[in-house]
Amino acid sequence: MSSTTSAPTRTIRIGSRKSQLALVQTYWVQEQLKQRFPHCNFEVHTMSTQGDKILDVPLAKIGDKGLFTKELEVGMLNNETDLAVHSLKDLPTNLPAGLMLGCVSERENPADALVVHEKHQDKQLETLPKGAIIGTSSLRRLAQLRHHFPDLEFKDIRGNLNTRLAKLDEGEYDGIILAVAGLQRLGMGDRIHQIIAPEISLHAVGQGALGIECRAGDEEILALIKALEHTETALRCHAERAFLRELEGGCQVPIGVNTKIEGGQLTLTGLVASLDGQRLVKDTVTGAADTAETLGIKLAHCLRTKGANEILEEIFAQIQRGS
Repeated sequence: MSSTTSAPTRTIRIGSRKSQLALVQTYWVQEQLKQRFPHCNFEVHTMSTQGDKILDVPLAKIGDKGLFTKELEVGMLNNETDLAVHSLKDLPTNLPAGLMLGCVSERENPADALVVHEKHQDKQLETLPKGAIIGTSSLRRLAQLRHHFPDLEFKDIRGNLNTRLAKLDEGEYDGIILAVAGLQRLGMGDRIHQIIAPEISLHAVGQGALGIECRAGDEEILALIKALEHTETALRCHAERAFLRELEGGCQVPIGVNTKIEGGQLTLTGLVASLDGQRLVKDTVTGAADTAETLGIKLAHCLRTKGANEILEEIFAQIQRGS
């Protein structure tokens, strides 16, 4: 009798951005799939996206629909790859024809974090000196922090996580705002100085979760990646994405969310803020967790009645003017 181990019978190609964080996330997905499906060979194919290449222009001014995802999606549509791993917050809520969000993994802490220059180790956001310079590339963070801390100065910051931390450490900023999940995944949790409470900054839609995208109707790939789905995270993120989709906002619009599930009930809080932080509309809805998307749509309509449309129209006009 032969004792040879049979070789993998199928090669699955995984698309990923080249950034350090993207690769950490993709290799995690690759390893999870390898463990569950040892008969398959999982290859990682990397590529640079438009968002990786344009680093000298604020994200909001580029026009960000698919800024970090389009090239990965083209790869799948051209049958060069079979699936793609994204930070879910980067994945547009309306996907190209022929593609679908096949899996949402278990979420890390979705909160925002303050990282400070060493001279401010004894400070929190609330106690930073007037005029302290805070770096962020997110209009969502900018609007909410301006609302709560009008005495701070805010300055755009681009580049990968290591680049941003280097700019901070060199003294270009007094503090920067990053995602808790990204720092933790890169083993840099020790740089988190303050986890920002949702009362101050609601997080981005999908923040902290990974989204695995695949071709619609590819039942073989869908069956593989569904093994990594985390039901509670998926329900929360589907509610958040429905809310964002209904408001027609990209990830570079000041829209924040917070979700939780308790006793089969999903509670979704959402916010739309003006860029200067002066106007802010916020509301909360609760309902059965299995009606997640309906709850997201309901919350969007609630905020519309409170003036969200006017704020968003003004923001789109400002971005188009380049202001």
